[in-house]
Amino acid sequence: MALVNSIAGWILKKRMHQIELFKKYPIEVQNEWFNRLIGNARHTEFGRKYRFEKLEDRKRFSEEVPLQDYESLKGYIDRIMKGEQNLLWPTEIKWFAKSSGTTSDKSKFIPVSRESLENCHYKGGTDLLTIHYCNQEDPHLFDGKGLILGGSSEVNKHSKNSYSGDLSSIIIKNLPAWAEYLRVPDLSIALTPQWEKKIDKMAEVGAVENITSISGVPSWNLLLLNRILEITGKSNMMEVWPQFELYGHGGVSFHPYREKFKELFPSDRVRFLESYNASEGFFGLQDRWLEEEEDSDMLLMLDYGIYYEFLPLDELHKDRPQTVLLEETELNKDYALIISTNAGLWRYMVGDTIRFTSQHPYRIQVSGRTKYYINAFGEELVAENAEKALAVACKDTGSTISEYTAAPYFDGVEHSGGHEWIIEFSQAPSNLATFTQRLDEELKKVNSDYEAKRYKDMNMKLPRVTAVEPGTFYAWLKSKGKLGGQNKVPRLSNKRKIIEEIHALLQQS
Repeated sequence: MALVNSIAGWILKKRMHQIELFKKYPIEVQNEWFNRLIGNARHTEFGRKYRFEKLEDRKRFSEEVPLQDYESLKGYIDRIMKGEQNLLWPTEIKWFAKSSGTTSDKSKFIPVSRESLENCHYKGGTDLLTIHYCNQEDPHLFDGKGLILGGSSEVNKHSKNSYSGDLSSIIIKNLPAWAEYLRVPDLSIALTPQWEKKIDKMAEVGAVENITSISGVPSWNLLLLNRILEITGKSNMMEVWPQFELYGHGGVSFHPYREKFKELFPSDRVRFLESYNASEGFFGLQDRWLEEEEDSDMLLMLDYGIYYEFLPLDELHKDRPQTVLLEETELNKDYALIISTNAGLWRYMVGDTIRFTSQHPYRIQVSGRTKYYINAFGEELVAENAEKALAVACKDTGSTISEYTAAPYFDGVEHSGGHEWIIEFSQAPSNLATFTQRLDEELKKVNSDYEAKRYKDMNMKLPRVTAVEPGTFYAWLKSKGKLGGQNKVPRLSNKRKIIEEIHALLQQS
């Protein structure tokens, strides 16, 4: 496949020039996309309601159009799923990415237009290859195949001409010919809805193909890679795939999985590059290789048909929250991410919080979720705090984590207790008490509120850590009907529902 590798490399290097342009002119590119999105949607029902034709600039847009979430757009989306068009976006929408649910529904169905599929989701995947290819010495990425662990889709019950399912299945089902040629396994395996059967079939394919790249959520890929090692009897994946170069990961933090993947791919040529993508859009890519990957950040991708705003967290619960524009953001400050997209999501709150690490160019880190945190005692623990503390505790105790979740516990009366952690170790610490102590110490270092509440055990007590057998979280996801690459274990919660469900599962086994 040397010719394919050469042609693809030439095309990707041309794209790299475009990336450099929006890095150099970020505000101009965002202003251009704002005008294009507003212009295209001015005759939609939503555009007419908020008089898009009168919105002359970005500031007026943020003043005139209220912030949206899934609940506020659900009425439009339900009508689109039943066949109505030109409600949120002018072109036909017939795909809906199924995502985790809201308080009123088990699942969300995010509209996916042809424009968002091609100019956002496909572009993001291609740019991951572009960044790797242009930064890798003597790349041979296209001498082999890319293994993609996808989901499944089904016909929309309200309209036979539309489909809903995991975003990955929508992407795989509609890939351009060149991408389909470079991808394995075939569609009959990639889109099968029986998740355990799919893993076995993909492992059989992966055991014999020359794979140079994989992509997807770390926890599900670990399951697949371990199955391939079982089939082949090899000790690591480089013995199975000697030309392997790239793992594009996303969906959850890579911190708990990094050491395990390094063991699986013991080669200096292998790169682990992070992407920030969701059903709503593709937002960021790690554009540089750092030896200390704990400090990695991602380039905010500004030419994917998405217009960005940023909501300071102290504005989050105000009656009229005020967003800031890209050029008004500050470094090392948390913002809720607000997007307007070429699929008709207008001033939509994704639910993630991000933090800018650079403004020349604009690079970000995902710092947490607007809903996934623990604040039972005033400690305001966010995912970033947890990941950093767990990474140090693992390093100091020689352990590695595959999955975890945490929630508050209460001793008799509320506001007397601490945090309970359920952790599935792939390499358990020799002494769980030592691990717990180190976790607590590091949480104090990274979160001053936590440190204050832990002072002399007055407001919070030492964390409780329960180590569970490998496969526990897989069993929990299975019990919830959530096997698949789009489903993730919630890391932090103010409520004990998940913790209690896992305890009940443990008692049954």
